[in-house]
Amino acid sequence: MVSYSRAEVAERAGITLDQVSRLTQLGIIAPSHDDRFSIGGVRKAGLAQSLEQGGISLDALADQIRTGRVSLEFLDNPAFENFAALSGLTFQELSDQSGVPVELLMVIREAIGSAMPSPSDRLRENELNVVPMVHAQLRVGYPVSAIERSLRTMGDSLRRHALTEADAFRAHVIEPMTNRPGIEIGAAAGRAAEQLAGTTDAALLAIYHAQEAQAWTANIIDGFERSLAEAGVRGRVQRPPAMCFLDITGYTRLTQERGDEAAAELSTQLARLVQRTSVQHGGRPIKWLGDGVMFFFPKPGRGVVAALDMIDGVAGAGLPPAHVGLHAGPVVFQDGDYYGQTVNVASRIAEYARSGEVLVSEAVVEASAGTDVAFRDLGPVELKGVAGAMRLHAASRPGA
Repeated sequence: MVSYSRAEVAERAGITLDQVSRLTQLGIIAPSHDDRFSIGGVRKAGLAQSLEQGGISLDALADQIRTGRVSLEFLDNPAFENFAALSGLTFQELSDQSGVPVELLMVIREAIGSAMPSPSDRLRENELNVVPMVHAQLRVGYPVSAIERSLRTMGDSLRRHALTEADAFRAHVIEPMTNRPGIEIGAAAGRAAEQLAGTTDAALLAIYHAQEAQAWTANIIDGFERSLAEAGVRGRVQRPPAMCFLDITGYTRLTQERGDEAAAELSTQLARLVQRTSVQHGGRPIKWLGDGVMFFFPKPGRGVVAALDMIDGVAGAGLPPAHVGLHAGPVVFQDGDYYGQTVNVASRIAEYARSGEVLVSEAVVEASAGTDVAFRDLGPVELKGVAGAMRLHAASRPGA
């Protein structure tokens, strides 16, 4: 088993030798008989520093450890190897060695959710694992701006997952233990985390690769369509995509009346329903907006059908009624999100729609030829924030 000297603990935890001595004297970390420390000792030293920076007295922490009310022994568990130690390389040194711009390397830490470092700061060991990807992307021709966007998008997506996972662990593992006498919470939580650790890593990788395969397939199809069109074998169908907004009527009032737990349950039910329905019709949810969802549909006609299905699904699930707006046109994709006038207009159409309505623009109607949907012309409508009147149509199922 690897062990570390006091100097190595100080280096890897980012503290001084005097601080290591103080932590040892307080009993927060304990060396073996030959004055060596385990990797758990390094993690404890790093956590103790974070606690002190957060305003928790080390003397108070040591007192709680001595009385048995608190324990840091769980950090010896291999499940906590995500608490990465500092490496021996600074961002500037790694930049000089690899040729990767130092500003881009520093984005790795920012994307993980920490404060922007300086070139003289040392990388954490887990941050080093990101560098080969960055280097490979530079080699195949990615510009620095694209890599930075990719890092930030990856970091933001995984941050949301980590926070959701941590909240579930606290609510369903840690909190139930607080009411059971005789249980050392840290050790019990460590055992639970150990059972979850490997499975979560494998699941994240599997879901990422599946999403990757779908995105690559879309690129492949697009490439074939372009090649065939250029060869004159077939014409490339030029239909703009559609942006779609679904809003829940009275969501804010409902959450005020029923509280945060009701809001969370409503959000979970809505997420499950709209995810399944949008994907079934070739679209995907892009982001959650508190009282609704924004979607992207490559084919506007299928987006209208999906919207009608979602309206029915929301009503059938006993959720507050929904209303939807769609607009088709050019969009700008960046950082996993969509921007532009098409997005803004779709949002305004959704605001104008009444409960249970699916309203669409003229552009959506034109792009939905051949779709099994009926449209009723509402005439020119003035929309908030949109210059000039816009002709809207109410979508419904044929014969409805």
